[in-house]
Amino acid sequence: MQELKVPSVGESIVEVEIGAWLKKEGEAFQADEPLVELITDKATLELPAPFAGTLKKILKAQGETARVGEAIALLEEGKVEAQVQAPTQAPEEASPEPLAMPAAERLMREAGVSPKEVVGTGLGGRILKEDVERHLEARKAPPMPAEPAPPPSPQAPADKPWRVDEAVPMTPLRRRIAERLLQARQTTAMLTTFNEADMSAVIALRRELGEAFQKKHGVKLGFMSFFVKAVVQALKEIPELNAEIRDNTIVYHRYYDIGIAVGGGEGLVVPVLRDADRLSFAEIERQIADFAERARARKLKPEELMGGTFTITNGGIYGSLNSTPLLNPPQVGILGMHAIQERPVAREGQVVIRPMMYLALSYDHRIVDGREAVTFLRRVKELIENPARLLLEV
Repeated sequence: MQELKVPSVGESIVEVEIGAWLKKEGEAFQADEPLVELITDKATLELPAPFAGTLKKILKAQGETARVGEAIALLEEGKVEAQVQAPTQAPEEASPEPLAMPAAERLMREAGVSPKEVVGTGLGGRILKEDVERHLEARKAPPMPAEPAPPPSPQAPADKPWRVDEAVPMTPLRRRIAERLLQARQTTAMLTTFNEADMSAVIALRRELGEAFQKKHGVKLGFMSFFVKAVVQALKEIPELNAEIRDNTIVYHRYYDIGIAVGGGEGLVVPVLRDADRLSFAEIERQIADFAERARARKLKPEELMGGTFTITNGGIYGSLNSTPLLNPPQVGILGMHAIQERPVAREGQVVIRPMMYLALSYDHRIVDGREAVTFLRRVKELIENPARLLLEV
């Protein structure tokens, strides 16, 4: 018998929450097969089996917390080929638990619903998120009272059964996001400056070379790689925005780890492009696409969400026209991109229609003055409006 222990899942993480157990007590597993989900304040991870064997006893149930190094289950090592095969004759009452998509599984876990209660409409009877939502809606319908009910309260009239509240515990990731947003407000002197960029040149370049770029590199040429390149160049010129405060010391970073905010299954996460100044356009686009895909599947590693010297967030993909992005402490700068909108602008005495994007730079005024912030944002604007400068670094 061997203990299954919580591994080290990243610097500064000392405790995890036990998510869904993917195997039941007495169930066999193969080496490297996922056994349980571990939920940290940065990501949700699957803990693989260290060998082939059987799950003998679960020591920590779903929803409980465990420290790094703590045993959460007892495993028995041994060959399991025969056990893994489904029995030829299974009792009717021991029907297998229906499969569920990750989003549906998460929703069932949060609502305390067993997969056997939900009718799956997906391929092969797989449970979809929509199936769980329908089940929860049906479950909300109140039963007919056996006797006259007491007078309804003003908040929940009996003739309006749809007026219900649902209490769902915050996940560790959601709690951590809330803590960091509050920390940004309480511990920084945050200001925001705005500008706008004419996206005509970048759009024309993507239209001209986008197809050839995708054929050669296997990834689409997006807008984010241009902004990463522009931000890195501007940070080299305005190092105050690539810094942090440690006690009474300002630490200037001489490397460029750019956080890219992406929407995950449970909230916004910020994986980091390490040494972004050394990456090509294709490498940046590939890494961002990989981050986005794994964020949706909750497959990001904790170390990929750590560090970062500056952050870029793109509210434009959700239709945001303008916003004030919040700092990601201890960073002192974050650039907000927004939706591209055709607007009339003045060019050489003429009013013309151009695709424009509002840009927002939030910064910590404790170490970044307005002059540096405005200069930084104007530099990003210049590089985006003339992308040839990015190649020549001028």
